[in-house]
Amino acid sequence: MVNAKQIDLTVSGKKELEEELEWRKVSERDRIKEAIKVAREQGDLSENADYTSAREEQSKNEARITEIEDMLKHARIVEVTTIKIRYVAKNLVKEFQICGSETDPFSGKISNESPLAKAVLGHKALDHVFMTTETGKDIEIEILEIK
Repeated sequence: MVNAKQIDLTVSGKKELEEELEWRKVSERDRIKEAIKVAREQGDLSENADYTSAREEQSKNEARITEIEDMLKHARIVEVTTIKIRYVAKNLVKEFQICGSETDPFSGKISNESPLAKAVLGHKALDHVFMTTETGKDIEIEILEIK
């Protein structure tokens, strides 16, 4: 996926992408090149599943390299913001890190483009804000802490 849109990344997210890019360009390319070489030595390429598989891996690796290069080209570094909120209706307290594009909702990392981040950013502790979910439901949130 080549994307001309600006990509928001944290410093650590950018570093992770740079490390992945280096690994893909060096180690992974070499590994795949060796797998193709070994598969070619098996003979007839038209019916060689190992060769076909290695070529597919090569294609996926090159696509990911292009994707990462594009992301890094359009990257903007953003600060990580930690928020602690309370969902008012459920009286449920949660803590999240608002990051750039490198999200992991299961570990509490959400995108600065997410509905929750958009609802709370620009506000301060003890403010009450409303967030509209993807299903169109409005949820009241109390901001307990922003770091």
